[in-house]
Amino acid sequence: MNAAAATPVRIMLVDDHSLVRAGLRSLLGGESGFDVVGDTGDAADGIRMAERLRPDVVLMDLRLSDTATGDGVDAARRLLATVPGTRVVMLTSYGGQRDVLRAVQAGASGYVLKAGPPEELFRAVRAAASGAMGMAPEATRHLVGSVVGPEPVLSVREVEVVRLLARGHSNRRIAAELFLSEATVKTHLIRIYRKLGTDNRVSTVGEAVRLGLVDVGSLP
Repeated sequence: MNAAAATPVRIMLVDDHSLVRAGLRSLLGGESGFDVVGDTGDAADGIRMAERLRPDVVLMDLRLSDTATGDGVDAARRLLATVPGTRVVMLTSYGGQRDVLRAVQAGASGYVLKAGPPEELFRAVRAAASGAMGMAPEATRHLVGSVVGPEPVLSVREVEVVRLLARGHSNRRIAAELFLSEATVKTHLIRIYRKLGTDNRVSTVGEAVRLGLVDVGSLP
């Protein structure tokens, strides 16, 4: 057995359901080559814990309810920026295309459904730890469809701009909300128009809704 094989993958759990964390601890703890080094139900605490523990892989619940930090994708983005070298695998009960794309754009190395077989979770963790992508089959289909299909993919920042645009915000208001300059917002809009094949704010919002980038139910 070589040294790499003898070194367990150090895993940290971030999920706001204590029963889920307990179940994951038990499941992963019973699998050879895994060591769960910490867990928390709070996103901000998870980032601080990751800074201290330096895990190889963080299993992050996508539907975290920490409104101060955002959902699990937002927490993953912040964690990856704060703790370089750590890999994040998103864990969720739903594998919608928009969530999969957001997770990958945020830098996640994997996306696994909670209802999936344990082997999918194990594979995703091992793949992420080795620097590869570990995706559930459902997530992979969404990701491949978005890459090879005709629909363009916006960056995370561009999606944020579009969502504020959909709420009727002016460039100045968008700039203030995202802590950007108005010139930067205009640059983002030019790129968004090009990617979506639109030429004005109304058609851009319409196309964003069609692509599922904007939830109609969230609009004023």
